[in-house]
Amino acid sequence: MSKGNIGVTSDNIFPVIKKFLYSDHEIFLRELISNAVDATTKLKVISRQPGVASMPMDDLRVRVSIDKKKKTLTVSDHGIGMTAEEVDKYINQIAFSGAEEFLNQYKDKAEAIIGHFGLGFYSAFMVSKKVEIFSLSYQEDAKAVHWSCEGSPEYTMEETIKAERGTDIVLHIDDEFSQYLEDATIEGLLKKYCKFLPVEIAFGKKKEWKDGKEVELDEENIINDTNPAWTRKPSELKDEDYDKFYHELYPMQMDEPLFHIHLNVDYPFNLTGILYFPKIKSNLDVHRNKIQLYCNQVYVTDEVENIVPEYLTLLHGVIDSPDIPLNVSRSYLQSDNNVKKISGYITKKVADKLAELYKADKDDFAKKWDDIKMFIQFGMLTDEKFYEKATGFALYKNLDGKYATLDEYMDQVRENQVDKDGNMVLLYTNDPDAHYTYIERAKAKGYDVLLMDGELDVHCMSQAEQKHEKLRFVRIDSDTIENLIRKEETAKDSYSDEQKEGLRKAFEGQLPSDADKLRYTVTCEAAAADALPVFLTQNEFMRRMKEMSAHQQGMNFYGNLPDSYNLVLNTNHPLIQELVGKETSEQVNEEVEKDGKKETVVKTVCKLEGEDEKIKQLIDIALLASGQLKGEALAKFVNRSVELL
Repeated sequence: MSKGNIGVTSDNIFPVIKKFLYSDHEIFLRELISNAVDATTKLKVISRQPGVASMPMDDLRVRVSIDKKKKTLTVSDHGIGMTAEEVDKYINQIAFSGAEEFLNQYKDKAEAIIGHFGLGFYSAFMVSKKVEIFSLSYQEDAKAVHWSCEGSPEYTMEETIKAERGTDIVLHIDDEFSQYLEDATIEGLLKKYCKFLPVEIAFGKKKEWKDGKEVELDEENIINDTNPAWTRKPSELKDEDYDKFYHELYPMQMDEPLFHIHLNVDYPFNLTGILYFPKIKSNLDVHRNKIQLYCNQVYVTDEVENIVPEYLTLLHGVIDSPDIPLNVSRSYLQSDNNVKKISGYITKKVADKLAELYKADKDDFAKKWDDIKMFIQFGMLTDEKFYEKATGFALYKNLDGKYATLDEYMDQVRENQVDKDGNMVLLYTNDPDAHYTYIERAKAKGYDVLLMDGELDVHCMSQAEQKHEKLRFVRIDSDTIENLIRKEETAKDSYSDEQKEGLRKAFEGQLPSDADKLRYTVTCEAAAADALPVFLTQNEFMRRMKEMSAHQQGMNFYGNLPDSYNLVLNTNHPLIQELVGKETSEQVNEEVEKDGKKETVVKTVCKLEGEDEKIKQLIDIALLASGQLKGEALAKFVNRSVELL
């Protein structure tokens, strides 16, 4: 038996491992299984080389077992094994120096520690008070070796007897981590990290329910699928195979994916995978982080925001690349050239697939649009290259349920919806029921109206306006229809400023009083005689800023402002004209300052009195038409209407 010290320059390697890797301690199992699979894969390669003596290859499973009495967890393989010299080289000699620099540089970066220093095996000490290795090399006449260490730089190594080729790693689990002696915990970790490893992973025996109780069978419980769909050629797979694999990845997902993309590239980097387009209705955060990242079929993470553009995190599926190491820091991912190339490749493949689907069957693509709309809009808003490609398949839907790209739609409405200044004006609503009256007025003039009720629609409209100089989106209730698409100079009426001022003050006195939440400005405009006598409009810019503030940081100022509306009095409507006719006027003296001197001038003041009930009724009609009359106010309106009848 020999004794020695592990080749490190600092005695505190083990406290460092336990301290800084604590929050990620479950990855120890992934590391040990990965090593076992590597050893098995290397044996397969060696066995095929010429001149190598034939070896038994009938049982290459990696087995994981628990002994609760001994408090041990064992990972066993029948792979390449190690000689004493190899144990000394790969286990005892750790390339580790500069402890102080290490502590400062890698504090709180668990993944970076392991990845940078190659400490995969030593992650076992995060949960163990003692670790043993029993290994027998495949080499002819090799002697088995037993290595043991109790979490300090000191180790023992001696010759031993082992019947079968391969390596057993025995972890004596620390009492603090007794959960790793529970079958359910270990099976959960194996399914998380090892579900698709290329070598079979066995854990215990299969079980089934019989006569009201769970019975253990003789057959081993194989955790993983060694030949998952993404490792196979697309020509070998049918649509049902892709759907089956989707539910294997997401067993709790009830919906079927809309379509998929099979990734397969070997230059200038290696990448395989399958990405699925799920149905995305709303709430971006709910759908994020569903892509699973693998390295040579070993699960790494489902937080892939540094590997793919942010909008692609809404997709589901698998990415597997040996060019993305198992253990890396986020700063590494952000700066690595391979990762940047992979990100660009995936973006191009996704955009090309969408363009291909739209070109192949526009009607079918349109049917799926509402379910993928948010994903495509998110991509257009956050990735300029994707935006350029997506303009050819990003769709807009009108109230008749017809779909078109922006260019196609503008061509369709160009004849009617260009104003006197040459601006293309696209009308939209986010609530057809609430805006019914406004929509009918627009349709009467031959205008088309888009349905823009999505979470990102406001942002996308603003982006499109920035890209097209003469394009404006306006919500159908933001002004009178004559002003929304102004074809000629605004119509005028014959009323004096004093008459209009008297009318405004009379209506202002009857407005709802909720200044903290709602603000109204009364204006007089000469709209069409058959339009409503009084109606509400809302400034497009302010309303849009408020809507965008709900999803965009730095816009809280707009979000905190009360909603502002214009109460428009249609001076061409007979009811308003009737009210103007009931105004009384009087001459009053008013002191004004002119050229630095105060002068008294005679001013005409108009007043409208005795018409409060009619004014309240007209205001409520405007509120009702825009969906704002509710509760007590609505009840009062109904009662007042009955009385008037």
